[in-house]
Amino acid sequence: MKILCLADEECSQLWENYRPELLEGVELILSCGDLKPEYLSFLVTMAGVPLLYVHGNHDERYREQPPEGCDCIDGKVVTVKGLRILGLGGARRYKPGPNLYSEGEMGLRAARALPGILRRGGLDLMVTHAAPRGYGDGEDYTHQGFQTFNRLVERFSPDYLVHGHVHLNYGHNIPRQHQLGDTVVLNAFQRCIIDVEPKGV
Repeated sequence: MKILCLADEECSQLWENYRPELLEGVELILSCGDLKPEYLSFLVTMAGVPLLYVHGNHDERYREQPPEGCDCIDGKVVTVKGLRILGLGGARRYKPGPNLYSEGEMGLRAARALPGILRRGGLDLMVTHAAPRGYGDGEDYTHQGFQTFNRLVERFSPDYLVHGHVHLNYGHNIPRQHQLGDTVVLNAFQRCIIDVEPKGV
């Protein structure tokens, strides 16, 4: 399945300077957070495929204005065309407010999702906002990843964990991709494409 992954910064070629050919063959869109709701609503309309999202640390606006036509999978396990997908949005708690969690709080969120993962026999994809700890995250506290994600990856070996939060334009030579066991950890900043086949069928 060809999947368009998005995070953190709107891609002009998918919005202001829209190029429809960039959506050719796309069967699913995943947003890893911190994108304008209008942008996601536009894309789900133009692509005509499901768009699933989790919350970024700046997505308080979704409370009043959620992206129309899109499905929030934050804290949920869903199956789309045979793909088993876990969504865990948010980032490290660096101030009061929504979509911010301590390591312990993220661990509890993962524990609540565990029955859904086990019922499906595992995971094919994880969609997060923050990265796993040590794999694409930052050294500053705000951008540190969650060890909870590492444990989930080590246990279930999804094909991909796609995340945002660390903008690739923060500095030179920030890699988009890391390998954590058998799982590709991919920073979805702006946009990227993955191709995933379900393993649980």
